[in-house]
Formats: sequence, structure tokens, C-alpha cells
Amino acid sequence: MGTDACLTGRAFTLAEAAGAGIARASVYRRVDAGELAKIGPGLFVRADDEQGLDHDLVAAVTRAPLATICLTSALARHGLVDAIPGSTDLALPRGAYRPRLGPAVTWHQFDAGTFDLGRVVTPLAGTDGIGIYEPERAIVDVFRMRGLEGYEVGLEALRAWLRRPGAHPASLMRLAEQLPRAVGPLRTALACLT
Repeated sequence: MGTDACLTGRAFTLAEAAGAGIARASVYRRVDAGELAKIGPGLFVRADDEQGLDHDLVAAVTRAPLATICLTSALARHGLVDAIPGSTDLALPRGAYRPRLGPAVTWHQFDAGTFDLGRVVTPLAGTDGIGIYEPERAIVDVFRMRGLEGYEVGLEALRAWLRRPGAHPASLMRLAEQLPRAVGPLRTALACLT
């Protein structure tokens, strides 16, 4: 398969395949032969790499590389809430292209100036990784967006975070000061829990 060696181990679009010298017809022939698997509209992966892939997240990060797991989805991945979101919350900088992916993904727009605060990249099979907000940023975001997420989710996450070794409320407050509408609700919650 020579020319497509660069596509091994990660999902790719038809445009990326063309850039690697692989014709569209060749991609579809390989799908028919069982060498490649189609995991979304115009999105492919080697068949032996497909097992265990989160197709929705792979599609999201392939089409929007800045996609970042946020809010309740981030809190759940960090083990701070018991809730299992019905869809994955993903953030993009305001004005960025949001691909249509169906009900498995809920897109949120965050201010471009604060988008990278607390953002790290974590491994995601089939990709070069996906962004996720660190626990502190996810907690602050849930409090500042409490009308969308619910105040109780923030309290549950904050309570669990405070039990962790090295958790310092002052670090949360410093982060909250950099984000809109976060200081008041977070200060009230901390006063109740500490």
C-alpha cells in the first residue's frame, strides 16, 4: 500500500487520501475489499484499526482539530461526576467551523481569548489526540454555565475535586477570575462546601 503509509493508525478524509496520492475510487475499492472501514461520511480508517474507536469523537477531531471535551463530559472523564452525558460536550473557539455530526455530539462555543485556558491534549485512538479541559477548568465552566448544566452538577464535581490530594480552592478562584460569570457562583459553592 506504499503511498498511504502515512495514514496508518489514524482516521483520514478523502482529501487527506488524495494528498497522499490515493484516488477516491481506490479508497472505496479498499472499503469493498475490507482493507478500510468507513466510520463516517467521507471518513475512513484501516479496518484493523477500527476496533475500539469512538467514531463520533474521531469524526469530530478529524473535522475540527481544536474540538475539546468540556463541561459534564470532561467532568465525567476526570471521574468527578457520576452522570453519563447523553451526548459528548465539545467546545470550539467562537466562530470556528462546527461540523454536523448528529446527536452524539453537542457543540459549545467558547471565547477564543480564553479557549486554551486549562486545555490539554489527550490520546484518542485513530487520531493525533483530542483536547480536554483539565478538571479545574471544567468545574469553573460548569458553574459559569450553570443555566445549561445545572448547579448540582457543579456541586458534585467540586465536592469530589476538593477530596483529591493537592486540591486548592485558591487555584479555582484564580482561574474563575479569568472567565466571565464564574467568580460569584464558584465563591458561593466554595463557601458552602468548605
